Amino acid sequence: MTFVLGLTGSIGMGKSTTAQLFVARGVPLHDADAAVHRLHRGRAAAPIEQAFPGTVIDGVVDRAKLGAAVLGKPEALKRLEAIIHPLVREEEEAFLARCRREGAGLAVIDVPLLLETGGERRCDAVLVVTAPAEVQRERVLARPGMSAEKLSAILARQMPDAEKRRHAHFLVDTSRGLVAASRQVGSILKALAGRPGRGAMTRP
Repeated sequence: MTFVLGLTGSIGMGKSTTAQLFVARGVPLHDADAAVHRLHRGRAAAPIEQAFPGTVIDGVVDRAKLGAAVLGKPEALKRLEAIIHPLVREEEEAFLARCRREGAGLAVIDVPLLLETGGERRCDAVLVVTAPAEVQRERVLARPGMSAEKLSAILARQMPDAEKRRHAHFLVDTSRGLVAASRQVGSILKALAGRPGRGAMTRP
């Protein structure tokens, strides 16, 4: 049975970089953000346009327009999530089914809001990617188009990092650089080698 490792972390913590360290070692990975991008160009576009008129251009969701339509609007965000989340979950389930058919010992699901949505229940273990708050803030504010206001709105939707760490079976601290993060990933792979999936684990 494939062991399912849930990978998560707040914005700016280095989650995507950490995910690629698993991919580089040949571990199959499902990226929820990448799935959303595909869905925005495909079957999610029509229902999103219906719910948020003017957010789809030439059959593709305009992320800036959609962001403006839901930022700071909890009810609008819930409508969007009701469209997107089931579709992303379908893709994740198809990915895991393929991993099981192919006999993969380990599969990673990269989900930004894994803990916020109760997604840890479908994982055998949870890995939280973390970094000090000042490192997080510096990274995020350096992104094009980002502002302190936008960061605050995003963080308001996310479980605090300290709480996420309490849910973790494994941690990767990215503040010490890529080489150190790679070593941490290697240690996790050694710890999980040969462990069969069996549903949610109890934290040590």
